[in-house]
Amino acid sequence: MTPSENFKALGLSLPPAPAPLGVYKPYLIDGKYLYLSGHGPVQDDKNLIIGRIGVEMDIEAGKLAARQVGLTMLSTIITNLGSLDKVKRVIKVLGMVNCTPDFGRHPYVINGASELFAKVWGEDNGIGVRSAVGMGSLPDNIPVEIEALFELH
Repeated sequence: MTPSENFKALGLSLPPAPAPLGVYKPYLIDGKYLYLSGHGPVQDDKNLIIGRIGVEMDIEAGKLAARQVGLTMLSTIITNLGSLDKVKRVIKVLGMVNCTPDFGRHPYVINGASELFAKVWGEDNGIGVRSAVGMGSLPDNIPVEIEALFELH
C-alpha cells in the first residue's frame, strides 16, 4: 500500500497545517530532501495541546501529544506537497519534550510520532535516525516539538 493508503487505513484525522508564527518557513525542499521546521501539537480546532509532562500531563498524554505533532507534520506535507506519497522515507527526527528536570523517558514520548511515521511509510522507510531530548520549556508551554528531515522520490 502507498503511504496515503496506509494513513487512510489508520482512520485518523489531520489538523490544519499551521502557519508560521515567526520569521521562518514551515518546510523547505532542497533537491531530494524535505526539511520540516519544529511543529507543535495542533488539534483539529487549530488550538494547541498545552502542558508540561510531569506537571499538567502524564507520560501517556505526552505520547499522544507527540502523535498529534506527527499528524500536524503530515498535514504540512499534504498541504504543501499534495501527497504523502511524494515522501520516500524518514531520515532524521529531533523530538523535544517539555518536562520536569527529573523526567527521563523522552524517547518513549517521541515514540508517539515515530510509531505514526512507521505505520505511514512502513518500518523500512518510516523509521530514521532520531534524537529525543528534554527541555526546560517550549513555546506556549506545548508538551512536544518535533522537527524532521525526509527524502523525496
